[in-house]
Amino acid sequence: MARILLIGTATLDLVFGLDHFPGADEEMRARSLRVCRGGNAANTAVVLSQLGHETEFFGTLADAPETAVIERDFRVHGVAYGACPRLPGRPPTSAIYLSDARRSIVHYRDLPENSAEHFDSISPAAYDWIHFECRNVAVIAPVIRRFRALAPGVRISLELEKPRAEMELLYPWPNVLICSRGFAAHHQFTEPTAFLDWMRGKAPQAVLALGWGEVGAYGCAPDGAVFHAPAAQPETVVDTLGAGDTFNAGLLDALVKGGSPEMALWQGVTLAGRKCAIEGLHLEGLL
Repeated sequence: MARILLIGTATLDLVFGLDHFPGADEEMRARSLRVCRGGNAANTAVVLSQLGHETEFFGTLADAPETAVIERDFRVHGVAYGACPRLPGRPPTSAIYLSDARRSIVHYRDLPENSAEHFDSISPAAYDWIHFECRNVAVIAPVIRRFRALAPGVRISLELEKPRAEMELLYPWPNVLICSRGFAAHHQFTEPTAFLDWMRGKAPQAVLALGWGEVGAYGCAPDGAVFHAPAAQPETVVDTLGAGDTFNAGLLDALVKGGSPEMALWQGVTLAGRKCAIEGLHLEGLL
């Protein structure tokens, strides 16, 4: 299996199960509360570890007691995190409200992101694959370029979930770009193949993947071939939180193993559907 570095954020999630979403000025009692580790890159690292890879997470961690929840989950799943910078403050925190298949999320963050200096300790040639969340573009753009120069054989993927200033600086460098439906909508696209055609003009070297909600996902190979994988709907949807990160892990796992982009898209969609049938990201028995 591969050694994979995942760069991004790890959060403290407070997940409330509700009978319904509260109205204005309504006070209600939640039916459940789960306190757990979250964050896109961190979630993907946990799933990839369960798929058998040697995974490492790299992102700032708060020097605070609450970080123990994040660390404990990484240890349980065999995700290395010892190189993470420790900064004063509190962990990025998300309050997540779930009612049936619907969810609302409130984020709070005052912990700084990785700085350019934090990346000095990373030797990209030590990894088979490096995955980035697209966050602080001004920092990660030169980092990706430097990693490319130091280790041209290492494959790099980048998740484009939310629009950020100057993110187009990143497009020419990754082998794989994983885009969200919200990211496509920000660029005024309501049809997936039109977005993929536009995106291929900006990153012709990359395999493109695009999640499209209830209809599944679309992909595009560097040769321009476009393909679709329909959603794998479970009989009962239990928990959709982290399904997108699970999709990313299934996609990367297949590509790391030499699978075609189309096969990787199918695996990502299938694994995400299986995840929706269980609570959390403890996927043993579903893989």
